Amino acid sequence: MPEDLDAIDLRILEHLQQDASLSTAELADKIGLSQSPCWRRVQRLRDEGYIKRQVAILDRAKLGLDMQIFAQIKVARLDDDERVAFERAINNTPEIVECYSVFGELDLMIKVVAPDVRWYQEFIFSTLMKLPGVQDVRSVMTLAEMKYTTAMPLPRKGGGGTASIAKSRVKR
Repeated sequence: MPEDLDAIDLRILEHLQQDASLSTAELADKIGLSQSPCWRRVQRLRDEGYIKRQVAILDRAKLGLDMQIFAQIKVARLDDDERVAFERAINNTPEIVECYSVFGELDLMIKVVAPDVRWYQEFIFSTLMKLPGVQDVRSVMTLAEMKYTTAMPLPRKGGGGTASIAKSRVKR
């Protein structure tokens, strides 16, 4: 945890992770600051890159995207142009909501949202297998979402885990 965050900054980040639509007045009230210092702190957190962007989190089930699939992909060795084309294709495929390069037997892990199994089966053949260099796709479909959050763990007083490790590095 960077040393330039104090307890008030952490409280601001915690509240904004839960509801980024809070007005400066509402946020200031929740953390016990007046509006101007609160606004300056939020601006500093944006300027320093702690707050990357503010978005609306949509309900995928209401949008008919009932399935989440994690797929591991094996990719052949790609030259620089092929790699650029591959990354562009991944970024231009809205159903792929996350993509990571991973260590291990396979090269990539992607998260796909889909309306149903038949749609995903077609997606494998019409999209994934046509990506540059793709040799193999192994998929795991989720049964139930037990936890989903976009909130990053922040240091807290007491407790264990990441929070207490980072706590020692937070300026008071």
